Amino acid sequence: MSKSLEEVHGSVATQNKKSAFRKVLAFLGPAYLISVGYMDPGNWATDIAGGSQFGYTLLWVLLMSNIMALLLQSLSARLGIVTQRDLAQASRETYSPFINYILYFLAEIAIAACDLAEVLGMAIGINLLFDIPLIEGVLITVLDTFLLLFLINKGIRKMEAFIIALVAIIGFSFVFEMVFAEPELDKVVLGLIPSIPNEAALYIAIGIIGATVMPHNLYLHSSLVQTRKFDRTDKGIKQALKYNLIDSTIALNLAFLVNAAILILAAATFYRNGMFHVAEIQDAHQFLQPLLGTKWAPILFAVALIAAGQSSTITGTLAGQIVMEGYLNLRIQPWVRRIITRLIAIVPAVIVIMIYGEQVTGKLLIFSQVILSLQLGFAIIPLIHFVSDKRKMKGFHIGRITQIAAWIIASTIVSLNAKLVYDEITGWIENAENPLVLWLTVVPLAIAFLVLLLYIVFKPFIARSKAKNYNHSPHNLTLKFSEKATYTKKNIAISVDFSEADEVAINSAFELGGIEANYTLIHIVETVGAMMYGENIQDHETTIDEKLLNEYKEMLVQKGFRVEIQLGFGKPGKVIPAIVNTGSFDILVMGTHGHTGFKDLLFGTTVNKLRHQISIPLFIVKK
Repeated sequence: MSKSLEEVHGSVATQNKKSAFRKVLAFLGPAYLISVGYMDPGNWATDIAGGSQFGYTLLWVLLMSNIMALLLQSLSARLGIVTQRDLAQASRETYSPFINYILYFLAEIAIAACDLAEVLGMAIGINLLFDIPLIEGVLITVLDTFLLLFLINKGIRKMEAFIIALVAIIGFSFVFEMVFAEPELDKVVLGLIPSIPNEAALYIAIGIIGATVMPHNLYLHSSLVQTRKFDRTDKGIKQALKYNLIDSTIALNLAFLVNAAILILAAATFYRNGMFHVAEIQDAHQFLQPLLGTKWAPILFAVALIAAGQSSTITGTLAGQIVMEGYLNLRIQPWVRRIITRLIAIVPAVIVIMIYGEQVTGKLLIFSQVILSLQLGFAIIPLIHFVSDKRKMKGFHIGRITQIAAWIIASTIVSLNAKLVYDEITGWIENAENPLVLWLTVVPLAIAFLVLLLYIVFKPFIARSKAKNYNHSPHNLTLKFSEKATYTKKNIAISVDFSEADEVAINSAFELGGIEANYTLIHIVETVGAMMYGENIQDHETTIDEKLLNEYKEMLVQKGFRVEIQLGFGKPGKVIPAIVNTGSFDILVMGTHGHTGFKDLLFGTTVNKLRHQISIPLFIVKK
């Protein structure tokens, strides 16, 4: 199995830090990338709607959601730290391919819904700040694809710094907004007491939960924590768990304060002035200046909105890559993945805005958050199962009290969602001109999802699946060798990827060098983690790849060949030339998979990059 986020896996060293403070700093970062998902434009829409309609009443929902998020994100981090697998990879090892395809599809829907919120939020911010039409603003958001690719190439620490800077912009903006708004502190405190005024409040409350506890963040966090390299001893793992909990606590509480500030701002300005139906972010922006008496209020609001959208869309894309690689074992070019994700969000946004106008963006944002909430159960339940499994967690499983708390959270979320779905379907049937169509389509679909939910709840209880070590390529090759009379090369590098192309590449190398030559097998770990963190990555896939490379070496040495191995991390087009050009090789032998055209565009081609960058001949062998 490939490493999660292989480009940056284990690339941040945490060892040899002399003080506890420096040690904490080394681990700080992943939770800040997670926290931006808790203050994205989707949160703004639900917070503004909740504050304007119900004042401070729903503040307790934000607090409850934050507590839920803190527990669930700590479980996600625990899974990644202990097992060196992300949530998608762990699911693929546990459930059948059919179930995993469905879970993958649901995860992609959640990511698309999240990205829809980011697209709309950024477009609205651009529209408010620069007076650019909303449709054009939506199309401009495609450009942030290139920003993400730039940041990934610069490494995870620079990406984390960029995200933290955006979070700081959001935070400072709302500190000033709160000063302008002068909220009623006694009512703020009363808002922390649980109450649901009516059905509309329940819909907003579920939207807030969906906007806060995001399913894609659970996949993302379980991967990002693997970017830290630490001692894989019991003591090292315990220390990593402790420091990551500190990271999560600080970051998520900051996100809670931002969300609370948005709701309080809406309550202190709109609800207090009798404006109970400010559901659109544009309206909130428009009314801030006359109500607060300063031109800076709407400007800060728009700047913070753009920062929230930009930061959230970066982490959403990383989550999409993790989900695709984890569930499907499929890795495509990062820029292709980014554009696909963005188009899935842009197309419905453009269509809805063109048909219904800009006034529906608030409803669209809230709807996207409800979709996220509906998908939560399919991410939370497997996560709880995995971190409760003594065998998977190697003694670092969660305790009974934590299990009970986690299941209470899961039950609460699933129950609220079940009520929401039941109420919505009932309403559709009552108001439909032809209810039979709904009975034949929507109702069976809802029942199917209920059955799926029950399956993933009870399946691990009935039978624990045996652990399986997956790799992204077949590696049970027989490697039959050929011989010839004369040989010319003495130091030969061979690029291997544990696919069927290896056999023809190795045979071709032996035809060039024979039994007397020196051979070096080069394999590049190319997950997102490895690309961002380089050789410091330390996860399950690196362990498996290193094991397979050693098996190749042992197999060939037994046949009398002189073989060394070298493991690289990152993009093959960059890492292989660096290895080859610093070694004393006569030739590089590489097997190809024989695909051309669209497949090259989708999956990338290493050969074209290599042939211009290496200083020795390149021998390409087609499978």
